[in-house]
Amino acid sequence: MGKIAVLDDTMINMIAAGEVIERPASVVKELLENSIDAGASRICVEVEEGGRNLIRVIDDGAGMDAADVALAFEPHATSKIRTHDDLGAIRTMGFRGEALASIGSVARVTVVSRTAESIGANRLEIDCGQKGAICPCSGDSGTTIEVRNLFYKLPARRKFLRTPNTEMTHITEHFTRIGLAHDKLDLTLQHNGRQVYHLLSGQGVHERIGVLFGEAMASDLLETSRAERGMQIRALLARPSAARASANYQYLFLNGRFIRDKFILHAVREAYRGLMEPNKYPVVFIFMQMPPEAYDVNVHPTKVEVRFDNANLVHSEVLAVLRDKLLSTNLDAGGVLPAAGDSLHPALAGSCENAARKERIQRAMEDFFDQPAAAQRQRTFAFPYGGSYRKGGGMSDTSDAVSPPLPAAEPVAALEPWRAREYLQVHNSYILVQNEDGFAVVDQHALHERILYEQMCKRLREGNLPSQRLLMPYSLEVTNAQLEAYESQKELFEKLGVELEPFGPNTLAVQAFAALLEKADPVEFVRETLDKLVQEGGTADPERLLHEILDMAACKAAIKAGQPLSEEEIAALLKDKDIVQRASRCPHGRPTTITFSLKDLEKQFKRTGFG
Repeated sequence: MGKIAVLDDTMINMIAAGEVIERPASVVKELLENSIDAGASRICVEVEEGGRNLIRVIDDGAGMDAADVALAFEPHATSKIRTHDDLGAIRTMGFRGEALASIGSVARVTVVSRTAESIGANRLEIDCGQKGAICPCSGDSGTTIEVRNLFYKLPARRKFLRTPNTEMTHITEHFTRIGLAHDKLDLTLQHNGRQVYHLLSGQGVHERIGVLFGEAMASDLLETSRAERGMQIRALLARPSAARASANYQYLFLNGRFIRDKFILHAVREAYRGLMEPNKYPVVFIFMQMPPEAYDVNVHPTKVEVRFDNANLVHSEVLAVLRDKLLSTNLDAGGVLPAAGDSLHPALAGSCENAARKERIQRAMEDFFDQPAAAQRQRTFAFPYGGSYRKGGGMSDTSDAVSPPLPAAEPVAALEPWRAREYLQVHNSYILVQNEDGFAVVDQHALHERILYEQMCKRLREGNLPSQRLLMPYSLEVTNAQLEAYESQKELFEKLGVELEPFGPNTLAVQAFAALLEKADPVEFVRETLDKLVQEGGTADPERLLHEILDMAACKAAIKAGQPLSEEEIAALLKDKDIVQRASRCPHGRPTTITFSLKDLEKQFKRTGFG
């Protein structure tokens, strides 16, 4: 007798259900999508014990007659497609006809449904694939589906379900996705008889984000939109300062369907690149509309993944709409003054690298209020800003030399828009600037980093970074791996304005160096660049690698904390802040400026209501 046998239909459905029904949240997702496709305007989801014991979905949709109820739980039975041509233009949430069959094969299911034209409803009970007879019953127009004891005949699957709270978290996530994508629906979620959410019809995405995530997040969102080349994009995005430690707050929707797409997520990261710390993730809600023919949703049973006909176009459009909004918005971080006796507020302390810098800011705040204003304005420092001196060597005075990053500025009174403002450098690290609403604290190193980074990016768009020949070359010993990295990335060093030549066994000589990096140590910069190239190997994305090296270069060439500046140099630095893009953040994503309002100051001095 042969060893191969054909499985019965029940076993086939149980195995196939594993592709669609992973946990109770999967059931909720599929039933919600079916209710939406049925034209429901009101849907209620009732859950007990995280969906392990009961999931009940009640809708006021079109409903089903007795014949449709009998067929609805058959494998690959659907009302949404008829021919293979329909697969090229899916306009419904579901279409495979496998969700109800999968659910019915792994739980006890009861369905009651009535069409608007019928005087009575029809009831069907299923026990892990075993269907009973269809019976007439009373019921409201629409459909109610109860799913009890999920996986009770599959103990191996049931034992891997998590705690009710964990499973409820996953259910809430799917409910949230549906709620954001379909703001015209009235949606209710209950758990163990307690109402968790009630989203009103026509509430709007902003209001729903406030209900689901809190008013603080909703009120801070920036909104933008774009409609080009058959694609409409609406985006609600948070400021970089609101970035989170995970990507759980990145929601992408395509024609009302929640999706995950690597091209879109890459565009989001690129839009925020340099505006936040590398290990953070921006908060975004992106809603896209495009013809169904322009993408394929028939990629995965869960229908979360899609395949675009022109993924590069989607990437560029999403990147453009987000970047334009971020570049046109003042992203300076808002500060909160500490209450009496409190330590430094986290919003300000977050920009500090160590305890000593925190203490300097605290003392600087005190100095700002304690010292006479006249004495503050008269304080000057002697510092050869923009000089060509460098330890161990120097640059030649060639005719094609570019201007230093921050040239000597014209008198302060002639500068705009800082002409009428007062500013003070405190502890040679931070600049306090008066503005119309209060004052701002500027991190001189972080701001100069951003200025240098943007200058280098601008130069690279025009060609290579201008370089200057060194009066005396610098030599450095390198390993074989570093030497190979240099040989494979010569063009990168040329772009950066760095000229290297072999100078004996395992030795390279720096013959020329980028003029914009005149304050960086050439040997240290070249060595760290080579180390990074070795670490990345040949798998690194060239564009990402270039920008990471520019980040490093800007950090090394920028003025340092503890470095005194003259009033003219401060004025030039602040003037450039209004010119460069993304000036509110350094290339590593840390804030360059923290603002404090006059209203906050008045509260601190108990002046509210006293004039």
